Amino acid sequence: MDKDPLDVDLALDRLGIALPLQLRSAAAYTIAAASITGFEYLGLTELLWRFAQADLDDARRLTEKIVMLGGSPVESVGGFGLPTDGPGIVGRLIELEREAIEALQETIPATGHTGDSEALEHRLEHIIMRKQEQVDTLLRAQRG
Repeated sequence: MDKDPLDVDLALDRLGIALPLQLRSAAAYTIAAASITGFEYLGLTELLWRFAQADLDDARRLTEKIVMLGGSPVESVGGFGLPTDGPGIVGRLIELEREAIEALQETIPATGHTGDSEALEHRLEHIIMRKQEQVDTLLRAQRG
């Protein structure tokens, strides 16, 4: 029985879209952790910093996969337009994460059913799950 192989070209195209968004998330969380103000957000700053670290770690993993597949990682990340107020920052982080999650999910159809492609699919699913948990946490913070 032939197994559906990884579509390398499509995976590289889709990872090329997802990686800058992943890096953008890491940068946005870093800036948010250092700049969000207000007594009600003090407990959130360390959590935002941990989110930034996790996103950067996953960006490294995505970059490794891109390079292993023969592609080149991005060299720049677009802006993220964080507002200056706490509620605005939290709302914008939610928007950015949802966009990144969708880009990661769009990569999954390029994965096939061989060992190497299943590994990529599971990595993407793990990142998506973690990022969705971050969104859920931000939504709870948003509800006040």
